[in-house]
Amino acid sequence: MRRSIPVVAAALGLALTMSACSSDSSSGSDATTAPTTADTASASATTPTDGGTLTIWVDETRKKAVQDAASAFEKETGAKVTLVQKNFEDIKADFIAQVPTGKGPDITVGAHDWLGELTKNGVVAPIELGDKTSEFEPVSIQAFTQDGQVYGLPYAIENVALIRNTKLAKEAPKTWADAIKAGKAAKTKFPFLIQTSDQGDPYTYYPLQTSFGAPVFEQNADGSYNPKLAMGGDEGIAFAKWLAKEGEKGTKNLDTAITYDNATAAFAKGESPFIVGGPWMLDTFKGMDLSIDPVPSAGGKPAQPFVGVQGFYISAQSQNALLANDFLTNYMSTDEAQTALYEAGNRPPALISAAEKASSDPITAGFAAVGKDAVPMPSIPQMGSVWQFWGVTEAQIISGKVDATKGWNKMIDDINKAIGS
Repeated sequence: MRRSIPVVAAALGLALTMSACSSDSSSGSDATTAPTTADTASASATTPTDGGTLTIWVDETRKKAVQDAASAFEKETGAKVTLVQKNFEDIKADFIAQVPTGKGPDITVGAHDWLGELTKNGVVAPIELGDKTSEFEPVSIQAFTQDGQVYGLPYAIENVALIRNTKLAKEAPKTWADAIKAGKAAKTKFPFLIQTSDQGDPYTYYPLQTSFGAPVFEQNADGSYNPKLAMGGDEGIAFAKWLAKEGEKGTKNLDTAITYDNATAAFAKGESPFIVGGPWMLDTFKGMDLSIDPVPSAGGKPAQPFVGVQGFYISAQSQNALLANDFLTNYMSTDEAQTALYEAGNRPPALISAAEKASSDPITAGFAAVGKDAVPMPSIPQMGSVWQFWGVTEAQIISGKVDATKGWNKMIDDINKAIGS
């Protein structure tokens, strides 16, 4: 999985996100409020001991792990579980379209940043974790929480970090300047690799942006996001000017010609000591001596990447909501199930006990350590209106096609108009 959010967002139906999530959207007044747990439970006539059936949407990577848990569930409860394999890129849009018609699944695999759109469309129900809540990494629960309700069972945490070829760079750089200096000392083709492309990649660039003190949205006291942009002002402009300085008309350390494919290929060939990326890249780097380090700060403040959380959602229209809740809380939240999911996708588990076991691998431990200082990617509906302007603007500044200050300020204005601020 190439965790480039603009690409992922497009594949998941970004046009739908734009119309459904923008606060000034004509469809906003028709949005349905997701039912409460009590509503969902009372609507379900099936209890975990009555047998019953569940349909689960799952992608190819996670299918075997879910099937193993489902087999144990069937044996112990008498229930019947049907797995439907789907392309991960299709799941969100299909779930939103099919749940209201009664044709969707009882459970689907998904990402936490879908939550805003799923709740806005009334297609997802809260999940009751009870005492198990404390068994999960706090950030994973926070990511699936909206208005005090938890809407997903987390199973994996993912974030970018600095992946370092230890044969080419012996020490982790603390600052961007340190990284470039070490990269040039290595005398490789590229001192530093970060995927950009002509569409930009604000997800991968986000830790560099936060090092200037320019987070995307303001956060409330409880850590949740509110829809007021926070990446404007002096801090945002400072980041934009840095992009221009390091870009194609400056130092050329940043380049829109660098894509996911050619960046990972170059790093795998030893053409750079550093690449910013996530655990989804690791299969490409098999056999290399690697260290996973924090992304170096470019602006003087801590470089905080987004943390993404993968999990399972329960349909708001499920006729077997109690059965679905039982399956997730008692069969997909075990060490065995969470470890199987980790082994299938290389993402650190969300379950603390499974994460501790997985941390015996230094690569997994490295990503997990960086993730502890990361921030959840916003799941509020307004986030859907940010991506379309954010990445392209960064790419245009890096390429020198627009002035940094003018381009960044226009982006802020465009986003504010899109979200109705």
